Amino acid sequence: MKNELEQNFVELLEQHQNIIHKVCRLYTNNYDAHNDLFQEITIQLWKAYPKFRGDSKFSTWMYRVGLNTAITLYRKSKRTINTQDYDGVAFKMKSEDYDDTEEEQLKVLYKAVHQLNDIEKALVFLYLEDKDYREISETMGISEVNARVKMNRIKNKLRTILNP
Repeated sequence: MKNELEQNFVELLEQHQNIIHKVCRLYTNNYDAHNDLFQEITIQLWKAYPKFRGDSKFSTWMYRVGLNTAITLYRKSKRTINTQDYDGVAFKMKSEDYDDTEEEQLKVLYKAVHQLNDIEKALVFLYLEDKDYREISETMGISEVNARVKMNRIKNKLRTILNP
């Protein structure tokens, strides 16, 4: 029984690991912090997995556990030290005709998103993942109306940050 539970967990984790990487990218700014957060989220998912009832999709549950873990650790880290900027670690393809416009726009967006509070970051993340408001509300534990209102306010806040 335990072996089967472990095998199912590993399969689902491998299938949906990009969710964790995206959460890590949102809440960290260097390679080591990314790996540490990935490991911590994985541990928390494993601890919580036996209680997963399947009331929601595994990916929705995974978003919720991942975001809650990241937010908790992010808040703790704010009381300690700052880490190296992620841009120094980012990989760039070398090519004569390489256009980094999109990459630069993403950097600007991430820089703006990093100025938001923890809950706002989570909402933006789920929104950018093309989750509908119903799924966002389930993941965040808020009403669908509240998710829409918060998202509209966040969009305005980002506009102000990006276009001062």
